[in-house]
Amino acid sequence: MTSELLRPATAAHVPAVKAVIDAAFHPYIARIGLVPAPMRADHAANVAAGRVFVAGDPVAGLVVVIPEADHLYLDIIAVHPDAQGSGLGRALMGWVEGRARELGLPEVRLLTNAMMWENRNMYERYGYEVTERRAEGPYDRIHYRKTVLNSPPME
Repeated sequence: MTSELLRPATAAHVPAVKAVIDAAFHPYIARIGLVPAPMRADHAANVAAGRVFVAGDPVAGLVVVIPEADHLYLDIIAVHPDAQGSGLGRALMGWVEGRARELGLPEVRLLTNAMMWENRNMYERYGYEVTERRAEGPYDRIHYRKTVLNSPPME
C-alpha cells in the first residue's frame, strides 16, 4: 500500500476510527461473550501518540501500531464491513510489515481472540506463526509473530 493511501490519523479522524473499529468488531461480541478489546481502546490517545494510520476517504480501514525495541506490535487492524473482501486488509498487513522494515525491526507481533477464527486463519495464511495461547483477564488470546526484516514483502 502506498504512503498516499495510508496516512497518520489526526484528531479529526477519531470518530471515524471508532466507527470503523466498532463496525468491524461488533459481530464478535455475541461469539466471545464480551466486548472485544479494540472496541475499548482509547482511540484519541492512540491517535495523539501517532500510533494510528488510516486508509480511505472516508476512512475504510486502519491500523494501530506500536514500535517496540525488537518488534513492531500490531495492536489493532480493522476494515469496515463495507470494504471487507476488497483487498484492503491484505494491503494494511503489507503496510505494517513494510513499516517494520522501515524502522529496522525484525518482526511483527500481534494477538487475536481465540474465538476470532477468521483472523487466525488470515494471519496464518500470511505467514504468521503462533507463539503462545494464554488467558489475559477475560480474553483467551493467541499470540503471533512474523519475521519480516529479511523476508520478501507480501504480494
